[in-house]
Amino acid sequence: MTSTKREADSSIEDKRDPKVCTGAKSEQQSKLAARKYARIIQKLGFQASFKDFKIQNIVGSCDVKFPIRLEGLAYSHGAFSSYEPELFPGLIYRMKQPKIVLLIFVSGKIVLTGAKVREETYAAFENIYPVLTEFRKSQQWYESIMCILILFQGI
Repeated sequence: MTSTKREADSSIEDKRDPKVCTGAKSEQQSKLAARKYARIIQKLGFQASFKDFKIQNIVGSCDVKFPIRLEGLAYSHGAFSSYEPELFPGLIYRMKQPKIVLLIFVSGKIVLTGAKVREETYAAFENIYPVLTEFRKSQQWYESIMCILILFQGI
């Protein structure tokens, strides 16, 4: 039991070991949570300070509300994308400017990650949206495939 406490003490007191805050819905919430964490550590009697707060990664998600032909997108944008449906159902698109990674799914749902500021996620979406519309699946084709899958499940 004593060794566990020593391990905890050393990790908390190590001033070179910055702490990470995850799960906040905004930059302000993240900063407030980090401040509260530092205050709790201080109240427990440990030396802690709140300084050098920095956002390392912003993650956002959206839905373009139409299905996307990922194979065509991967072929046309091969320099920026990786698509291996046997390993992962989404296309990984590594945008150069802004430097953002997008996970794009057939359903039209998108996850954007890697931003340092919120505006980068907006800029990345504005850049990718015209590309996605080029690879929009026709609704008729999508509905036909869904009917076939439903019929196949019934057999």
